[in-house]
Amino acid sequence: MFGYLLEHHSFYTLFKLHWIIVLLAVTYFYINKLIHSPLYPVSRGQKYYFFIGIILLFFVKATPLDIISTHYLFSAHVLQLSIVFFIAIPLLILSLPVDFLRQYIWNHRTKFVLKILAHPWLSLITFNGLLTIYLIPAVFNIVHTNIFLSFIAQAILIGSAVFMWWVIINPVPEIKGLDYLLRALYIFLASIALFPIGFYYVIIQHAHFPAYIPLEREIIHALTSVYDQQLAGGILKILQLASYSFALLLMLFKWGKQEEAKEGSVDEEHIRYARGVVIHLDKDKK
Repeated sequence: MFGYLLEHHSFYTLFKLHWIIVLLAVTYFYINKLIHSPLYPVSRGQKYYFFIGIILLFFVKATPLDIISTHYLFSAHVLQLSIVFFIAIPLLILSLPVDFLRQYIWNHRTKFVLKILAHPWLSLITFNGLLTIYLIPAVFNIVHTNIFLSFIAQAILIGSAVFMWWVIINPVPEIKGLDYLLRALYIFLASIALFPIGFYYVIIQHAHFPAYIPLEREIIHALTSVYDQQLAGGILKILQLASYSFALLLMLFKWGKQEEAKEGSVDEEHIRYARGVVIHLDKDKK
């Protein structure tokens, strides 16, 4: 397969130098401005999150997978999108120290805009709605054949994915976001939001993407255009559900630890003192 690609595409086309430079620059910034800075304590886990996220971005943007996703396989394109939206973005958000986010993301100049764009239910509808529209064959065929439109569409999707994961992760503690129960509901709704478009591609029996039809079977001989579309639907749902399940598991684990830490402690919010006597108030009658 690689020999075929090298025969029909230049080395630069297969290995995007500009993406390599961008990712190396981001890595350099993270190491020198965050890891080596005394201002931002970076845990070992956050370092792992960052480097895994960067490696995944390198895999989907700076390797032959990118040219395969553009010209040969729709399933490779969906794999590319799924890795970016459901794995790399949450990992990179988790990799950023809270103090850094407070200083540059959640400050007096950006609070208002972030509150709007990261509104829980707006971000849920925006990301899943836009991704569904993007993957509709009639829309995709128009966008995919125009480099400028494709860039704009994917940039908007990446931005909306960041805001959606911001709600789920809630990386800055002082931001008043959803409580754990509502975040669990949020993840559940997000997991079923893309079910229609994923199921559509799994059961589809006709080729809908003219850009891929002329070169079908060139990369994987047994993979026809229809099978390629069905594989894309499976990849979308598997990676989406896997990422949301992992996020839900981590959230429930954190919630459990928080409740365990509260066990045996006093809820000072519902306590009053009268002549040295401690009175516990009913929360509903406070």
